[in-house]
Parts: sequence; C-alpha cells; structure tokens
Amino acid sequence: MSLDGRVEPDRSRFLQMSEQENRRTIERLGQALSEGNLELFHEQFQADSVMDYAQSGERIVGESNRRSLYAAFPSLPKVSPQQLRVSGDLGVLEARLDYGDEVDWRAVFIFEFRDGKIAKETAYWTQPFEAPEWRAAWAERTD
Repeated sequence: MSLDGRVEPDRSRFLQMSEQENRRTIERLGQALSEGNLELFHEQFQADSVMDYAQSGERIVGESNRRSLYAAFPSLPKVSPQQLRVSGDLGVLEARLDYGDEVDWRAVFIFEFRDGKIAKETAYWTQPFEAPEWRAAWAERTD
C-alpha cells in the first residue's frame, strides 16, 4: 500500500488473482465431494490444515486425520452451492447438501486460505424450520 492509502497496482492484481484461485479451490472442493473424488478433495487442503465442526465441538487436525475421516464417511454429500463469497484469503460457501437420506441439509463453510489451499475450514450444518407467525409482519419469505 502506498503512503496515501492507495493499493499499488501490482498488489491489487495479486489480491485479485489470489481471490480467483481461492474461489476455484472452493469450487473444486464441492465438485470433488459431489463426484466422490477424494483425491481431488484432499488436494484442496494444506497438509497441516484444520477442520472445525463447531456444533459438535470436533477438530480434525492434519492430512492423515482428514484422509482417514473422509475414507470412513458413510455417504459423501452432493454439494449444491447457493452463495460463494471470497475476499482475500477468506471464503464463505452457503450450500445445500444431499447425503442421499432425503433430509434437506443446509451448510455454511468458512474457509481460510494459505497459498491457494485451505488452511482452515469451519463448518455449520442445519435443517430448515418454519418461521414463527409473530415475525411475519417484518420478514419476507425467501423460498
């Protein structure tokens, strides 16, 4: 950054390229899960990556644990991205997940990147629920 606060052209171009690569990494991750391609999936992560499953209080540290966990996965989901936002080395994916169990799963994944690969993933899952009537006067339906 220059002294007057402007981003210098080379730095701006680097950030834009980094964001594009980070976006492609997330897209490949979703594709890999949907296709059951675990090699492509694992290629998107740093070897020392951390995965946090915030709701269950679990943390998966490192490539060996991640590989073992996903090899034991009962059924990998099909991923349908709804929103994808990337800014610098931070990405957020909102997606619908289909585990083949006829349950409507929604998820938010927060990704932190290092050198174009995922260094940390924090994941949240939920299922839709009915909105309470008392909010109807102020809320719009999105579905």
